[in-house]
Amino acid sequence: MNAVLIFQFLFLIAVANGTPVLAKRLLGDFFARPVDSGARHADGRPLFGASKTWRGVISAILATTLCAPVIGQPAAIGAMVGAGAMAGDLLSSFAKRRMARPVSSRAQGLDQIPESLLPLLAVRLLTPLNSFEIVVIVAAFFLGGQILSRLLFELHIREQPF
Repeated sequence: MNAVLIFQFLFLIAVANGTPVLAKRLLGDFFARPVDSGARHADGRPLFGASKTWRGVISAILATTLCAPVIGQPAAIGAMVGAGAMAGDLLSSFAKRRMARPVSSRAQGLDQIPESLLPLLAVRLLTPLNSFEIVVIVAAFFLGGQILSRLLFELHIREQPF
């Protein structure tokens, strides 16, 4: 088990998932165009919801691309992690809309697993990550998210304590 590699990828996933929250806080409504452009699925519900914006997707990919070389990973790996995390986030939002869950609602596991697992699967063949390390990173992201979410809410960075 490579602890440095685990921390590198855990850091990049945290950057990818935290950057859209910070971008919203810093930029307000600037470039807050919904990814789904308000489109609806056959069930009449939004594809992803208004909270999934191009600002969030682009800022996450840009941030992970810039942060990756700082921690010893290629920028391209950072970009893939950011894109994979955002794909996972969109997937979980799509699933929550199909379950009739409101935008920004909590869905334990569904909110953390796709956004940490998909980026790791995306870079799996390009890095020395093994299956056990991927499981450790996903579990650490899940547990860390539970702790940090409450703290970020208390600091008024998140709007809801989950």
